[in-house]
Amino acid sequence: MYGVVTRNAEELDWPEFDLGFYEVKDVTGRHEDPVPNAVNMVSCHGDSATAGTEPDLVPVSESGERATRDQPYFDWGYVCPLAEDYRNGLLTVIETCADVNPAVRLDDVGFPRDDYCHCERCQNAFQHSDFDDWRAWRASVITDFVADATDRIPGKTYLTLYPDPYPGHLHDRAGLDLDALGAHVDEFVVPLYDTNYGTTYWLETIAKGFQSALDTPFSIELYAVDVDVDNLIHAAEVADEYANDVYFGYDASQARAALRRKNADQQRGEEFGPQN
Repeated sequence: MYGVVTRNAEELDWPEFDLGFYEVKDVTGRHEDPVPNAVNMVSCHGDSATAGTEPDLVPVSESGERATRDQPYFDWGYVCPLAEDYRNGLLTVIETCADVNPAVRLDDVGFPRDDYCHCERCQNAFQHSDFDDWRAWRASVITDFVADATDRIPGKTYLTLYPDPYPGHLHDRAGLDLDALGAHVDEFVVPLYDTNYGTTYWLETIAKGFQSALDTPFSIELYAVDVDVDNLIHAAEVADEYANDVYFGYDASQARAALRRKNADQQRGEEFGPQN
């Protein structure tokens, strides 16, 4: 199955796509109303707008660095997963999406990097928890959030993963316990983005890594913006060998062209004789 990830509602009905994901809340903090003909998608802990207007909600490293776009390794700002009012607001957005379409995708879930968060909220919560291990406690925070979110999702729950299948990396980086999350999530989505896809050995390697790491089904999301159509087709064919489904991100026209070319190539050369 081939799907599209888009911010343009009109592209969701294009017949080339079997499924559409629609960004209701993205990492900039921009909000749109959910739509009934797509899996509505919510960026959870990535939110540059909130990080900019409410600095007290931004995750803090042990050395005091805040997880904002001012840091060279962050493309957007983050909000601490234990910021209660923000967390409750997220759950309300997710519930609203589920009222419109029972399937929802949770995007950008987790702590921003390995060394976060050491804000006062997190320090107090860890000290009063039953955990001795800080990383295990972080993972419990994220698993609890996902469990609360999926309680509000009557249909299929998708969750985006950072594309690192190496054992323990997602747990240590973002607080994502894949086994624990698998009890709540129906499908993981792994974005494997490139602006060219001139070679795909790396795509195959990462896809195989997730195939080995996950018991829960997973799909792969490819980047379609300005990517050569033939390269995009080849990337989709490689991804399709490992993933349940393949989704194309943020250029529906290029993705549609690739699928049309792929279908035409499959039909080329077929011979049709008289029916007996």
